[in-house]
Amino acid sequence: MRTALVAIAASLLSTAAAANTLIDHVNGIQVDAQGRLQHFNALLIADDGKVVRLLHAGETPPKAADRVDGHGRTLLPGFIDAHGHVMDLGYAALHLDLTGVRSVAELQQRLRDYAAAHPNDPWLIGFGWNQELWPDKRFPTAADLDAIVGDRPVVLERVDSHALLVNSAAMRAAGITAATKAPPGGVIQDGLFVDSARTLIDKAEPAPTPQQMDVAFQKAQDILLGFGVTGVGSMSTSLSDWNAFRRAGDNRSLRVRLMVYLLDDPKFLGDSPDPLTVIPHPTVWSYGDRLRAVGVKLFTDGALGSRGAWLKQPYSDEPGTSGSRLHSDAELRSLADNAASRGFQIATHAIGDAANAQVIGTYEWLNSKYGRNRRWRIEHAQIVDCADLPRIGKGHMIASMQPTHQTSDRLMAEARLGPARLKCAYAWQSMLKTGAKLAFGTDFPVESPNPFPGLSAAVSRQDMNGQPPGGWFAGERVTIAQALHAYTRGAAYAGFAEDRIGSLDPGKWADFVIVDRDPTKVDPQQLARTQVLQTWIAGKRVWERADVPSGPERGR
Repeated sequence: MRTALVAIAASLLSTAAAANTLIDHVNGIQVDAQGRLQHFNALLIADDGKVVRLLHAGETPPKAADRVDGHGRTLLPGFIDAHGHVMDLGYAALHLDLTGVRSVAELQQRLRDYAAAHPNDPWLIGFGWNQELWPDKRFPTAADLDAIVGDRPVVLERVDSHALLVNSAAMRAAGITAATKAPPGGVIQDGLFVDSARTLIDKAEPAPTPQQMDVAFQKAQDILLGFGVTGVGSMSTSLSDWNAFRRAGDNRSLRVRLMVYLLDDPKFLGDSPDPLTVIPHPTVWSYGDRLRAVGVKLFTDGALGSRGAWLKQPYSDEPGTSGSRLHSDAELRSLADNAASRGFQIATHAIGDAANAQVIGTYEWLNSKYGRNRRWRIEHAQIVDCADLPRIGKGHMIASMQPTHQTSDRLMAEARLGPARLKCAYAWQSMLKTGAKLAFGTDFPVESPNPFPGLSAAVSRQDMNGQPPGGWFAGERVTIAQALHAYTRGAAYAGFAEDRIGSLDPGKWADFVIVDRDPTKVDPQQLARTQVLQTWIAGKRVWERADVPSGPERGR
């Protein structure tokens, strides 16, 4: 008995001694392991950056080396974006920004200004155009770009990253002529290179230098931390991306936690080596649990906006096509089996209902070989046949979905598919009812990495302006607890990281954000406009808004 008492006393003393920081006087909110909202008033952090315990109303705060007064503001676990493109976010921020352009004329003007400001750039690179925002909704052409820049290659990536618009100089640099045929699963039309056809341009475009990649990565981290994103499922990660992450880890500038999914599709790799020959198995966590290669990313189809999503029936607004099927069933099984046999998790892009059915079938086949505990992921799972939906939960699959895709795509989806095929589209609540695990993200830079518009869309099925009234297929709304879970615990689970991040439970990393309003007490439109005031990782403040007010929080 004496030995047991001594051990207990020693344990209590070591916990007290380890307490380094107390975040006090906060409106703490997280989702507990049962999916319920949990409230707390203070957070005790050990000197190793992990949570010691949460304190609730009426508890006396213990002494700590540092005490931070939260001034009653709301504290939430750090957000984990289950599906983002980290390096692309940095590149997009450093190159020509075409986000939100409203016409070909506006695109041309931005290109003209950018070219004038960068006279020595051998290639002009841009990102973010979306013809669905334009009055005529027509795709731009090489001639539109040639009218502005004819002496240098121009490459402008569509917002969904599944299409490139290039000028004639870029096609010449890539050796493309009128006789060039698109590879299987791709389309070439008037300077537009869709899905697998984009590799013809990618191979010619100069690769960024390691120094340029390092700058882009640091820019991406700054953006993510400013939105309260402390962890990311880093999709379609190349070997050069991986090396950039490692360089940041080596020089202690890796701040965001990355669950890496390596790119392993020949149609998108071009002539690059198979990453699995270099990273043959999932890696262990490194750099203080900030980096791990956990899975492999595959593709089955393209995107809805460029009519590359593979559908069971033709597009309503273009009956001559059903989209792009990138693999036969046998090819997809082979790719998935190759990665799964090496221990990798599989994350597969699927937008259209035919693509989702193919992925579900592939995962059911993998389950028969490897068991149902491998957490196979369907990335996007946007348009699903209602008959296929129950198979996702039955197969213990993860639906990795992006709520802001629903608000961005709504009108386009109605035009592309018609209402009958949208009953199980962007179907978050139905996914949960099947027993499927739900992980939320943004697919940045396709959408902003800001999680709050996503939370708003998830609980309302409305955009930031409250449209449409009553919500779009409102039965697919989720509760704020379900939405927060999908953006924290659910996203961590999707990356095999729930033992380290995703909540502020004792023993996990103290990754959290302080925001300017309580997301459980505001309407969806106010929720969408929530601002992050501070971001903390491993118990250290790594980002702070310059104009943080003192006193009570705003927006309550």
